[in-house]
Amino acid sequence: MSSTHDSDYKLFFAHPEMVRDLLRDWAPGDWIKEADFSTLEHVNGSYVSEDQKQRHSDMVWRLRLKDRWLWVYLLLEFQSEPDPWMALRMLVYLGLLSQDLIKRGDLAAGKLPPILPLVLYNGLPEWKAPTEVSELFAESPPSLAAYRPKLSYHLIDEARLKLHPADTVRSAVEALFRLEHGRTPDDLRRVIQALDALLRDPGQTELRRSFTRWIKRLLRRKVKSPNIREIEHINDLLEADTMLAERIESWFDEATQKGLQKGLQQGIQQGMQQGIQQGMLKGQANILSKQLKLRFGDLPPEVVERLSRATQDELDAWGEAILSVPTLSAVFEASRH
Repeated sequence: MSSTHDSDYKLFFAHPEMVRDLLRDWAPGDWIKEADFSTLEHVNGSYVSEDQKQRHSDMVWRLRLKDRWLWVYLLLEFQSEPDPWMALRMLVYLGLLSQDLIKRGDLAAGKLPPILPLVLYNGLPEWKAPTEVSELFAESPPSLAAYRPKLSYHLIDEARLKLHPADTVRSAVEALFRLEHGRTPDDLRRVIQALDALLRDPGQTELRRSFTRWIKRLLRRKVKSPNIREIEHINDLLEADTMLAERIESWFDEATQKGLQKGLQQGIQQGMQQGIQQGMLKGQANILSKQLKLRFGDLPPEVVERLSRATQDELDAWGEAILSVPTLSAVFEASRH
């Protein structure tokens, strides 16, 4: 992903509706029954790690579970390849968050509140990195096993989630996943239609704007048609379904046709180059055949066949050998040295 695309993606999870849907649909455990999502509160999560660089892919939220707070550490993983050390990173990040909670006095009866560590990954390769930090450490003597660090994070792997059909997505966050991994114009159009129905509430105007900005960039990334510029003047893509229905497929068709034309041109060029090369080899083989006949007489069929299949290096070696070797068979021995 580009840095702009990453930033836009993160902005989605600055909306409480998106975090609510993510937790409700894909977080583990039955604690959801106790959750009061009306209390969802975004907390500043830009903690500084030991290298003194702020991280910009983490989000910290909290919400009430009856009489206590639950903290949610959400890390958005935009890398194209899974991070094998993610469990260790999460251990460090949760340590920093815990230190901050102690400094702020956000404790529960003198103890740290419960924290749910989530990693949202949108890459295509399957995530096979350990989700438990203890798996990153070599086996210790049995008597020291109790001192091995333990911490698990919950992975939400977008590309492998079981999502609803494009036109029946049940939440904005599911629509986001559908759009990110959609493959056809019809997929995108139907998800956009579903989003329009999901985000009709006036209180969701800002989220609609976020989706419009992001979908524009998504279409520019997926479609290489020059006519894609037509979307720039549209303020609300979710309301532009009629226009999209007419245009989006044609944009993909133009891009496909352009790709086919480019492939055809490359194929013609490659074919011409191969034809020229094969013609030159055939001409060189004919000249060598005449030289061999003048020196050694009529050529047996196997020699004629071998000349027709010869490579450039072989023809060069045989052409040099004909001037010095005493027999026809010795000519062809030259390519073996």
